[in-house]
Amino acid sequence: MRLFYGWIVVAVGMAVTCVGMGSMMSLGVFLQPISLDMGWSRTGISVAALVNFLAMGVGSFLWGTLSDRFGSRFVVLAGGVLLGAGLAAASQSTSLTMFQIVFGISIGLAAGSFYVPMTAMTVRWFTKNRSLAVALVSAGLGMGSTIMAPLARWIMFYHDWRFTMLVFSAIAFVVIVPLSLLLREPPVPAFAPVSQAGDPPLDMTLGQALRTPQFAAITLAFFACCAAHSGPIFHMVTYAIDCGVSDMAATTVFSVAGLSGLGGRIVLGLIADRVGAKHTLVAGLFVQSVAISLYLFTSSPASFFAAAMVFGFAYGGVMPLYAILVRENFPGRLMGSVFGVVAMVSTFGMAIGPVAGGWLFDTYGGYAWLYIGSVSVALSAAVIAWTLRPPRLVPRTPVLAGAAE
Repeated sequence: MRLFYGWIVVAVGMAVTCVGMGSMMSLGVFLQPISLDMGWSRTGISVAALVNFLAMGVGSFLWGTLSDRFGSRFVVLAGGVLLGAGLAAASQSTSLTMFQIVFGISIGLAAGSFYVPMTAMTVRWFTKNRSLAVALVSAGLGMGSTIMAPLARWIMFYHDWRFTMLVFSAIAFVVIVPLSLLLREPPVPAFAPVSQAGDPPLDMTLGQALRTPQFAAITLAFFACCAAHSGPIFHMVTYAIDCGVSDMAATTVFSVAGLSGLGGRIVLGLIADRVGAKHTLVAGLFVQSVAISLYLFTSSPASFFAAAMVFGFAYGGVMPLYAILVRENFPGRLMGSVFGVVAMVSTFGMAIGPVAGGWLFDTYGGYAWLYIGSVSVALSAAVIAWTLRPPRLVPRTPVLAGAAE
């Protein structure tokens, strides 16, 4: 039995997003070694992370649009080269400003070239099992923190941070560049698809797509979802330590949330293939709000681990569903552009949570208002998602054998 090529695309997507996003998110592991070696403040180094998210947001739209025009192979290849070159250049930084610009912009832009284009290509390959396929590509995001961050720590146990970044640069060139050459677009349908009543017109432009109520609902829900969980994620370790949990146990709590997110992506992806992405998303967002509220009652290591498992499962599980909703509501040829804009707006939500959490802690001397506010925002995301009109189901048109699974 011949392997459906779409699954090879999924495997490539998992690998490149793991290396790309893992390299960016590993900055937290580099934070202390760089600060001790260079004498730079942690706040100054952390600015590079803020620039990462902003550059990734803009890059998600730009790369997504380019993938619609030139294909995802070109975009992922270019992103791999940019990631490798950026890490190599950042490893040679001699000033904080240079590091903020080089690591922040180049790595952020490179990271934006992986998830959105790979997701756009994946949804074009699949009709059956589409939610599961997108969920597996999204799982690469969680794998990045699980694999790349410990790898960075292990290398720095024997070498300095500059050498470690050079190793990560080599990994980008060795892994992403060759794998990008395996990417190819699905076969062209044997018959041109026919637009049905209630479906988006096949000649819809990007401007028209961005003015639809479906786009507004998906984008606002994604923004609110990310704004809700980014603060609890960023402050998770600090809050656990403040509650008397040991440093190592608090770090393990963070890892548990990430691993649970991998399971959530797969499980909710399977459920979405059966009951629909909208209903799965609404349920997942509600569970996310409940999980965030659990942190108001945690104090012991056991309670933190339990809350992290539920929280990670929920926030990780809902992330791939937005891409499915975009594909169900907009023409496939606009997938990269539309989802690129949606992803760009979501990264702005990700940037709000950590800053808001820090301000609330400094103002009120605790994290209670962070979690109360996050619960409210998470519930608003569920309400917004519920307003999305479900897509109209239409008969499939004949396609070439093996064109979609």
